[in-house]
Amino acid sequence: MTMTGNRLALVTGGASGIGRAIVERLAEDGFHIVLVDLNRERADDLVRALKDKGQSAEAHATDITNEEAVRALIDQLPPLDVLVNNAGILRDQPFENCTAADFRRTYEVNMIAVFNFAQAAIAKMRPGAKIVNIASRAYLGARNQIDYVASKGAVVSFTRALAMEVIKRGILVNAVAPGLIDTPILRGFTPERIEAQLALQPTGKAGKPEDVANAVSFLASPRTDFITGQVLFIDGGKSLGGSAV
Repeated sequence: MTMTGNRLALVTGGASGIGRAIVERLAEDGFHIVLVDLNRERADDLVRALKDKGQSAEAHATDITNEEAVRALIDQLPPLDVLVNNAGILRDQPFENCTAADFRRTYEVNMIAVFNFAQAAIAKMRPGAKIVNIASRAYLGARNQIDYVASKGAVVSFTRALAMEVIKRGILVNAVAPGLIDTPILRGFTPERIEAQLALQPTGKAGKPEDVANAVSFLASPRTDFITGQVLFIDGGKSLGGSAV
């Protein structure tokens, strides 16, 4: 069992990209971090780095699609103050190439795991606890990501529905919807695809993982107690509209 006097925040997919930035920011905010990531080596490295700075963290290499493993993890922890459902997968492929198996896998990681963590955590959460789900600006529509777009739309709807379910218990549920962010996923695109994406950005550039982490920090703060069921776009104005390619 985790023993800490700090408030407790669990972050899935926390060893790299946006997840890593969220972990680092919440650790700076004084949370004890429960970092969940399948890449145990990378997770352990980050935990060591945080501890070297005098911060508090632990790593768990849990398969977030394994419901029993998720519940076992939550059962061994004290009640969470903050749950950040960040882990997700994205494939960049035309609709005609997407298979039903692709769709199922994307939903397992991007949506059903969110449900499993939320249900297990809420059973033990106290009033004032927060859940922040990482959605995506892409839920408004995007090419070559049909399964991803659909799954992130589901995350948004789930966030709003769950907020209604737990509002009387004093638990707040919100989502953050990043736009184009400089992460390993983005850098996996072809140069032409990246250039096309940047051309659609009002700012002309991608955001940083820290931009998303700062938004999560805001929604996770114990001082933020009258916001629930909302989606906060972190997209440099992309959701405002404009021409499409």
